[in-house]
Amino acid sequence: QVHLVESGGGLVQAGGSLRLSCAASGSAFSISSMGWYRQAPGKQRELVVVITSDETTMYGTSVKGRFTISRGNAKNMVYLQMNSLKPEDTAVYYCQIRTRDYTDYWGQGTQVTVSS
Repeated sequence: QVHLVESGGGLVQAGGSLRLSCAASGSAFSISSMGWYRQAPGKQRELVVVITSDETTMYGTSVKGRFTISRGNAKNMVYLQMNSLKPEDTAVYYCQIRTRDYTDYWGQGTQVTVSS
């Protein structure tokens, strides 16, 4: 079983920045990829960005050039640096990992609110 804990959400003005963190813990798991998804009210959950174990990244179109994903030295941490935030970035952000046996684990979510 893998447990994910997110932190770093909050309220920010448009144009501002936030940094989200996610820590993965558990027994004997091997990570295939880590990423961030978001879900706004009334909308489906969408991909923000994913990073694979070989550091390949895939960004959602709406965040390219503004958001940056990175992994910690311990490799069980993942960060999301969000710059030039827009009101449409308002959502609950979820950390996700996929283990090498293709099991997905999700965090509890952290609220990001961008005011205009």
